[in-house]
Amino acid sequence: MHFGLVMECDYRYGTTEESAFEEAFSMSDAAESGGLDGVWLAERHFAAPRNPLDPAGGGIPSIVSAPLIISTAIVARTERLRVGVAVNVLPLSHPVRMAEEVATVDQISRGRIDFGVGRSGFVRAYEGYGISYEESRDRFQECLEIILAAWSNERFSYEGKYYTLNDVFVIPKPYQKPFPPLRVAATTMETFPRIGAAGYPIFVGLRGMDRPDLTRALGEYRAAWRDAGHQGDGDVFLRIPVYVADSEEQAHIDAEESTMRSYRRMAQNFANSATVAGATPSEERVARGQRLSEVTYDDLLRDRLAYGSPESVTALLQEIMEELGLSGLVAETNVGGLIPREKVMDSIGLFASQVVPSLRSTAD
Repeated sequence: MHFGLVMECDYRYGTTEESAFEEAFSMSDAAESGGLDGVWLAERHFAAPRNPLDPAGGGIPSIVSAPLIISTAIVARTERLRVGVAVNVLPLSHPVRMAEEVATVDQISRGRIDFGVGRSGFVRAYEGYGISYEESRDRFQECLEIILAAWSNERFSYEGKYYTLNDVFVIPKPYQKPFPPLRVAATTMETFPRIGAAGYPIFVGLRGMDRPDLTRALGEYRAAWRDAGHQGDGDVFLRIPVYVADSEEQAHIDAEESTMRSYRRMAQNFANSATVAGATPSEERVARGQRLSEVTYDDLLRDRLAYGSPESVTALLQEIMEELGLSGLVAETNVGGLIPREKVMDSIGLFASQVVPSLRSTAD
């Protein structure tokens, strides 16, 4: 069982970029010293800070536009911590360059890299790169095929809609053979059976979906996995908001404002992106936005969050691990980006020192 942290690499309003990098490295250091298994960096583009009193809540500003470079710095300053990106947004990068860079970090770390991939629902990133979001599905598939071919063959050629490559030799190859552990992000119901049929481990979250929705989606993933003849029952990592304080009441109070702003903003983003080219009816963006706009903090605490004392968070996460059949749990420690830094670090300390050891003892 893998236990780790999500790193959005928050750029806090009123601070500096330098302090944002320092906070990110403090988180990875805390994960290493606290005995966690890994950290998972986001990939965020054009996420500049805005006044947190803006109607949309100020967004989650971030300095993690180049997560593989930050990954290199983290593996250089740690000894055993695994580092992944959740996710590398494949359509925004050239696949050969991505294959080279991930393999390089894997070599530097001596095999401590995990390869999370997806296409992201942040349309703004595509607009900033001058790429149509409508192309994201096809570009994602071509990029993934090229990257895996680059790692699995001495030389390879490829002809697709967006990329044509002839007799390409990619070096270095990854340290982990044939390549780093691959994990594909799923955020909409339509993607779960597709990933299961392909036999890929999956990375899921409790932001856009609640627990009942996710339980149903994972049922489709596992059914497609088995129907395709893959061994086992799939492989699921869950990203879940986690905030731990000395008491249940204190945890709920500390995180409420930041969390509610985040979900209200998410509701607005779903609604606003429903008509973007590349959005499909099966994604139900309008309906998901409507549900999130009406959700209460109590609803979130019941179905999407793990906030509380070490004892209550441990009990809830144990229930979720068993319910969803997880092989990994990755904690998002500052939903909304507005929880004070010292409180976030205290929460990480309690998660690492009290929650995770109890979960490990029951998982073993």
